[in-house]
Amino acid sequence: MKLGGNLHEAPELADWLQVLARAGGRIVVVPGGGPFADAVRAAQARWGFTDAAAHHMALLAMEQYGLMLCALEPGLIPASDPEDIARVLVRGRTPVWLPSSLCVGAADIPESWSVTSDSLAAWLAARLGAEALALVKHTVPVDIDPRALALAGWVDTAFPHFAKAFGKPIHLLGRQEAPVFGEWLAHPV
Repeated sequence: MKLGGNLHEAPELADWLQVLARAGGRIVVVPGGGPFADAVRAAQARWGFTDAAAHHMALLAMEQYGLMLCALEPGLIPASDPEDIARVLVRGRTPVWLPSSLCVGAADIPESWSVTSDSLAAWLAARLGAEALALVKHTVPVDIDPRALALAGWVDTAFPHFAKAFGKPIHLLGRQEAPVFGEWLAHPV
C-alpha cells in the first residue's frame, strides 16, 4: 500500500497509521515523498542539478517520510529489501519500505520525475508477488485506468508501465477511508 506523502498534514494520517499497524503481517507500506520530495523539486528548480541526482534525493525523501511514519506509529517497522520486509511480516508487524538500497541504479527504474512513489509501489508489489496494490491519495478520481490517471496527473507518467508489469488489482483509496479499509482488513470478503 502506497501512503501518499500529501497526507503528512491530514488529520486522517493517524487513523491510517493505526489501521496499517493493526494489519501487521499482511501489508507493506510504501511511503510517498511528501514535503521532503517537494524540497527536492524546489532545489532542482533552483540549482538545476541532474534528474539522476534528483531521483536519488527523492528516494531519500521517501525514506524520510517513511521514518517519520515509523516514529509516529510503533507498529510500523522500517525495512529496506525483500528479506527485511519478509522478516517484519513474519513477526506480524507492518514494514515500511525504505527504497534507496533497491532502487538507486536499478536498470528497470528510470532516474527521472517520470517515476515517483506510485510507480515504485507497483514495482515493489510486482517484485514481492503481492496480491494487490492500493494507493492512498488525497482524493480519489472517478476513472482508475492507469493511463487516464497518468494523463490527469493523479499518478506519475511511468505508472501505466509499472501497473501493467504488476498485472494484479490496483485500488485507489481516499485519505478518509482508513476506517473502511480497517473494517475490510478485519473481515475480508
